[in-house]
Amino acid sequence: MRRIAVLDAPSNLGLRPPTPTSVPGCGKAPGALRDQGLITRLAARDAGCHTPPRYEPGDWRPGDGVSQAAEIAGYTIRLADRIGVMVDAGEFPVVLGGDCSVVLGAALAMNRLGEAIGGRIGLIYVDGHADFRHPGNAAVVGAAAGEALALATGRGQANLAGLEGRRPYVRDSDVVLLGIRATEEYRMDLQAGGFSFRAVPEVRAEGAARTAQWARAQVTDCAGFWVHVDVDVLDPAVMPAVDTADPGGISHSELELLIRGLVGSAECLGLDVTVFDPDFDPEGEYAREVVQTLVSGLAPVTGGAPTPPIPAQPTRASIPHAG
Repeated sequence: MRRIAVLDAPSNLGLRPPTPTSVPGCGKAPGALRDQGLITRLAARDAGCHTPPRYEPGDWRPGDGVSQAAEIAGYTIRLADRIGVMVDAGEFPVVLGGDCSVVLGAALAMNRLGEAIGGRIGLIYVDGHADFRHPGNAAVVGAAAGEALALATGRGQANLAGLEGRRPYVRDSDVVLLGIRATEEYRMDLQAGGFSFRAVPEVRAEGAARTAQWARAQVTDCAGFWVHVDVDVLDPAVMPAVDTADPGGISHSELELLIRGLVGSAECLGLDVTVFDPDFDPEGEYAREVVQTLVSGLAPVTGGAPTPPIPAQPTRASIPHAG
């Protein structure tokens, strides 16, 4: 069994400010997940933190292109370096984002790997949204998190979509999307591009385990694949602590089965987790549930039964008064 290496990538550079004077909270996600015992429960190596640049959107205006693009580009290259070292060492990277733009670092690392071994690396994109906004289908771009898949497949400005002269990082036909909403804005664009995808109704009709098997079958021509997980694939009834909580998502048990079915393949090279926002989780209950889902889903990699969750910390209201 490969040992899991957990690397924090707490970048929120790919999101626009929630309000003019605030900063997106998803950069706090790695710490919140670690606080729930993720490293210990996975028996993982702590690979540290890939610290992002300061979040400074400045005076961005529509028409300026992707906000903080230069900072994201530099961060992406260095993140790809770190992922590459882990894969070369035979480890299974679990990258804790951050927003969805961290998938660019994984995609760049996988493109380098594919070149080195003479094969293509696929991308299985488990997300409530296609993240496929780009200049060809939208009047304005600006937040890389909402454009991550478009950038990874070569659409958009060159300083993000074509780093190191690599464009695209992954071919359209080597991408599988799982869990997008039935009302996905860019569904027709995905069909035209030849992407494989199953929206939530199809995932539910076929079952999560069989959907994972189907997804793996779509990338059999690849030498391996990376898995991207955005927790907004979950329904907001069970996961409201995200940047964009749209109804019609899947359950924790379905996400666990998807992850388990994907990482159970020796061709799965790693996984990133994004968009969990602890600012909407003051008691840590949603962080505990995310960690439980990850630990159970990653059991095929760890090769053993997951360790039990750490006890929830008592709230002030639950602490008995003396006397």
